[in-house]
Amino acid sequence: MITLPGNRVLASLRPDARDFLFERGEIRPILAGETVFDDGAALTHVVFPLEGVISYVTDIASGRNVEKASLGREGALGLAVVLGGDRALGRSVVQVPGRALFVAAAEFERALARFEGMRSAMFGYVRAFIEQLMESAACNSRHTAEQRVSRWLLQAHDRMAGDEFQITQEAISQLLALRRATVNAVCTDLMNAGAITYNRGRLVVRSRHVLHGRCCCCYDRMQKALDV
Repeated sequence: MITLPGNRVLASLRPDARDFLFERGEIRPILAGETVFDDGAALTHVVFPLEGVISYVTDIASGRNVEKASLGREGALGLAVVLGGDRALGRSVVQVPGRALFVAAAEFERALARFEGMRSAMFGYVRAFIEQLMESAACNSRHTAEQRVSRWLLQAHDRMAGDEFQITQEAISQLLALRRATVNAVCTDLMNAGAITYNRGRLVVRSRHVLHGRCCCCYDRMQKALDV
């Protein structure tokens, strides 16, 4: 049996289905700023992040890329294949570098047809992703900058193997449609509270407890959606 590096969807599959995907897939690095799929592009692969953060982004009038949703090792990219489609449902860009298992779409479809329970496992994540998407929309329209930044950082931390990851304040400001100065002020307050340290794009989570206390209830609701 192949040792599982840490993707939640893969962990929910039968061992033979998981081994099939690893044997036919390829683990690759995903780099900050890399576009995995453009909106409407052919889905050549289904991508299972093992570490890192990928965002679905949309371009707004000012040329800034605003995040619609994000995922990491709790999920998969290329869900249209599960739903019978073959085109990307949005532009996906790596925000925090890491690694991912890339499985050719044709091999993934063979696995869906071959292994009992795999389709239901994938649909389970699709449901959770839709719930997270709706919760994110509500959060971004109602909650404070500190709450939204704290939620984003907690989710990013969940998607990494350790406490340290690379993300710039400029990237966070674009993703959450906040002013750069606002994100700087929030990060300064979080550092003073002992939640994080930050220096030149290197962020370290020092206290999840403090960070959780600064975020909104949306984080817990998004986590609950994954546990159903």
